[in-house]
Amino acid sequence: MRQTWKRLTFLHWPYDPALVRPLVPKGLELDTFDNAAWIGLVPFEIYNVPGIPHFPETNVRTYVIGPDGSRAVWFFSLDAARLSAVIGARAAYGLPYFWARMRVTSEDGAIRYSSRRKWPHSPKSTSDIVVKPGDPFRPEELGGHDLFVTARFRLYSVARGKLSYAQIEHPPWPLARATVLELNQTLIESSSLATPGGAPLVHYSEELDVQIGFLTA
Repeated sequence: MRQTWKRLTFLHWPYDPALVRPLVPKGLELDTFDNAAWIGLVPFEIYNVPGIPHFPETNVRTYVIGPDGSRAVWFFSLDAARLSAVIGARAAYGLPYFWARMRVTSEDGAIRYSSRRKWPHSPKSTSDIVVKPGDPFRPEELGGHDLFVTARFRLYSVARGKLSYAQIEHPPWPLARATVLELNQTLIESSSLATPGGAPLVHYSEELDVQIGFLTA
């Protein structure tokens, strides 16, 4: 499945691994950096999905190591504005997608991502995020921590009762700096995680072409 991701922001916070480990399935090892698990809140837009107009998405995620040693993403939730995408991804990939009313708008160089889950999900699961993209990072400026939270080429899910994975193929992220101007959200708490503390680690990427493989048990 090919698609294009645009106006994507990575927001990450460190968490005590003991608080995150119970939320990750057996068979997966929690991946950590600086002795912390990292929780990501990632809003963006998806384009070029065959048969589906472009739509916003926001996911809550952490990072894991698979049984074969592969480093991957584990999603706690994925909110999307297209019901067909929600139904298709739940059926094909076993991912915890939620239908939501979402918008991505730009004003004075800043980007606002807003989201509120639709019935039958709780409308209290929301996000309202404003970021201002900055200058691109030079390759030599990016370190191990930057790559840890962005360079992931596999996702895991539990589909039909089995731990499964899909490969994700794309070129290196063209990462840029970004400043958070507003941040109000309850999506992380809706995933049974504590409210994040402190300022997030922030990365921005304007556009990336992606290919997601079939699910493999």
